[in-house]
Amino acid sequence: MKDISIGSWITLNHFSIVEIMADAGFDWLCVDMEHSVTDYFEAQQLIATIQSKGIKAYVRVGGNNTRIIKRVLDAGADGIIVPMVNSKEEAIKAINALKYPPKGKRGVGLARAQKYGFGFEDYKDNEADDIKLIVQIEHVDAVNNLEEILSLDAIDGTFIGPFDLSGSMGKPGKYDDDDVKEVLQRYEDIVKKYNKLIGFHVIQPDYQLVLDKIEKGYNFIAFSLDTLFLGTIARNQVLKYRNSLK
Repeated sequence: MKDISIGSWITLNHFSIVEIMADAGFDWLCVDMEHSVTDYFEAQQLIATIQSKGIKAYVRVGGNNTRIIKRVLDAGADGIIVPMVNSKEEAIKAINALKYPPKGKRGVGLARAQKYGFGFEDYKDNEADDIKLIVQIEHVDAVNNLEEILSLDAIDGTFIGPFDLSGSMGKPGKYDDDDVKEVLQRYEDIVKKYNKLIGFHVIQPDYQLVLDKIEKGYNFIAFSLDTLFLGTIARNQVLKYRNSLK
């Protein structure tokens, strides 16, 4: 179990929610900038709050875009999750955005990550090399090109997006479809051949589902998200209260 990393997703833009989630015992939290209204300044505040609790701050960026990635990195993110990476060429584009030369093409900024200009050399020589790069596999083309993507040393792992993956096959959400099952199984078979992070987002706040994914070999698991943790316990308890009055 010691090699399993459990985090969760932050979609609500408030530092108090992040503090509460960080104190819950996760190994990391991921600020979602792809499917939330969180912007750069807000993301930096959330990253700082997460790190103040002694855990890693990941950011899922809005796209495989150099400008987006470098601004999030300069804000101090410990890791980046890049959506919709479907080929080796797209993976190299993400690497170039994340790594300083000669390993990549990241431009130099003097922001929070670099202690506002007073810690650039230390950041470049140490922290920058430890930043994790996770690519999301959420298209059938990505599975077809997965061996080439994983062959790149700078790719630290992958994160499966099963709904979008099934959607790319014209079968959104049809996880019992034979073709979809074959592609998902092929993904799992390939990633297990590499000593890299294997990610999955367990949407429902049910730890048994996390255990199921660990049993299948996943080692980098996002356990639900802030809204569902909040809403699920509230709904369950209010329902129990109302039922008790009947």
